[in-house]
Amino acid sequence: MTPTFRRYLSWCLLSLLAFSCSHDELVAPGSDTATGGNGAATRDPNLAFGNPSGATADASNYTNYLLVKPQYTLSYNRDRGTPNWVSWHLSRAWLGSASRQDDFLADNSLPANWYHVTAGSYVGSGFDRGHQCPSADRTGSGADNSATFLMSNMVPQAPRNNQQTWAGLENYCRTLVDAGNELYLICGSYGKGGTGSAGPLSTLDNGHVTVPNRLWKVIVVLPNGTDDVRRVTSDTRIIAVNTPNDNGLLSTWKSYRTTVDAIERATGYDLLSALPTAVQAVVEARVDDGPTS
Repeated sequence: MTPTFRRYLSWCLLSLLAFSCSHDELVAPGSDTATGGNGAATRDPNLAFGNPSGATADASNYTNYLLVKPQYTLSYNRDRGTPNWVSWHLSRAWLGSASRQDDFLADNSLPANWYHVTAGSYVGSGFDRGHQCPSADRTGSGADNSATFLMSNMVPQAPRNNQQTWAGLENYCRTLVDAGNELYLICGSYGKGGTGSAGPLSTLDNGHVTVPNRLWKVIVVLPNGTDDVRRVTSDTRIIAVNTPNDNGLLSTWKSYRTTVDAIERATGYDLLSALPTAVQAVVEARVDDGPTS
């Protein structure tokens, strides 16, 4: 091998290595390319579409306390013992083979002098520890999945609502991701008093946990891509759902579709506030009529 050819071969190998490294940086570690999409799936900011309640990370803001985690962002209400809302991004980059951890734990990132809801706070109540950001949306690693089992990510949820109606919606969201989409989701609850498997209740754990009356979710559906907020148009699919926290509700979520505007009126939040006003006016007033399976 001549010196000239050896130098040429070395240059080719270095160029190939540089290209591979630059390509890998575009994709979240452990992610893969979603089938049917327009590009590689990535892990994007969980609060890209705005802070619905103007939550802040100030311990004196005890009914609207901002918690930012790698897996999701939420507004926590100390007086209710539940999140006001939870916001997260979902793409194939968040999904993997990690098993369900089932390690329900108090969230020690909340201020130390606050009451910390525990795994036992719901025991015997007739209500499930209802995930807001679902376990199955965070399977990229054991740590990601474990984060969804923090009690700051839970609300008392009627078992049929949690295990059938809400589970059906969550499963449908992941089929959208499998089809090459990425989603931005915001969900929460409001009101007081629900009906679980053991009957109606207003609070649990000696009043430390409020049982919500309604549970809602807003889902922005986009094909895989970049610059996500700017890609939303008046034609973008937005799914808004609002269900009663009642064990006798219908098992299919499609019957509870509503508008973002209606959820905003009920909660006082400003959802999807990062969108231009003109786009918000259209997408937030429309009831989704797309497929449900």
